[in-house]
Amino acid sequence: MSELLIASLKKGEHFAMEQIFDLYWEDLFDAALKKIGDEDAAQDIIQEIFIKLWENREHIVFSGDLAAYLHGAVKFKIINYFRNNIVKDGHRTELAALMNQQYADAADDLLILHDTEQKVEEAFMQLPERMRQVMLMSRKQEKSIKEIAKELNISVQTVKNQITSAMKILRKSLS
Repeated sequence: MSELLIASLKKGEHFAMEQIFDLYWEDLFDAALKKIGDEDAAQDIIQEIFIKLWENREHIVFSGDLAAYLHGAVKFKIINYFRNNIVKDGHRTELAALMNQQYADAADDLLILHDTEQKVEEAFMQLPERMRQVMLMSRKQEKSIKEIAKELNISVQTVKNQITSAMKILRKSLS
């Protein structure tokens, strides 16, 4: 009977595929379910086997019993299923570790940034009053040197000198 089904299957006769499906589906599903323990995954595996059987019907060489061939296919698919899950789990673990590291790095960066901002502010407060005022207008209010000179009623060169001196002091105190 098995040889007749295989010959009909190779000819592309749908009834042969239906008979093979009816004969072996439940047994193959039970075997897969016992190994995997997941009904959906077991069903997917068995469906893939029958789809491949139909797609490759003309080229498949059976060297024995059809049931043995199908059980071998189930065994192979289950091995691939577990192999793929191990790889997926490894990727998930690596991704989780990477994300945790990025969060830790971001937290470290925020602490460093906050600490640096605090040190800059402390150094800024150590500047003489007029120099601090010029730097405030230049850096925080983003005014031009000419605008600062006009507003403070001092020369452009004085503003340049104040900014240069302030930057030297800030660099020295922050290094």
